[in-house]
Amino acid sequence: MIGARRLSGVKSVQITPRILYFGTPVVILSTLNPDNTPNLSVLSSAWALGQRVILGLGVDGQGILNLERTNECVLNLPSSQMWESVERIAPTTGRDPVPITKQKMGYRFEANKFGIADFTPLPSATVSAPRIAECPLQLEARLLKIHAASPPEDGFCIVETEVTQVHAHTNLVIPTSGHIDPSRWNPLLYVFRHYFGTGAELGRNFRAEA
Repeated sequence: MIGARRLSGVKSVQITPRILYFGTPVVILSTLNPDNTPNLSVLSSAWALGQRVILGLGVDGQGILNLERTNECVLNLPSSQMWESVERIAPTTGRDPVPITKQKMGYRFEANKFGIADFTPLPSATVSAPRIAECPLQLEARLLKIHAASPPEDGFCIVETEVTQVHAHTNLVIPTSGHIDPSRWNPLLYVFRHYFGTGAELGRNFRAEA
């Protein structure tokens, strides 16, 4: 009865949205091109389970080609304040010529994505791909498996990675435990193709350690 009273006057409708980006963290994937120059790919689909991070990658981008070839990458997590830099590289691709599918969506070729975003590359500890210094969290990772979408014409694949090293800005880390202070971490979120940050803390899960 309590739940019924709270929902009084609230109605639902059946909808068919074209996209289901209901709120996921933005990830900037660092990989190495065949000529050892870096490539950056902005991802809107990522989730973590233990030390595994699952990614959704388009099959027509340079990022998936580099990942297949090198089996390694860096998952850079930007803060909400970095959204404009992220958006500067969002409509770019490292593929030249630009695939027709990407041309139709408005993508353009860009070789120097670090430059146009004004990002600083940093060497990694366990992989060859560079980290992005400005991102508060940087996760070095190796490729475990690429799962093709079904049906394959959906244009994306599901990538399973394992994190090998985590780097964090010192202002986010609780010195006594080495955990991330969630009150200081404000990730950039992708919500139905709009950028958002997080709000004030509402509470904590019963398993929270920080």
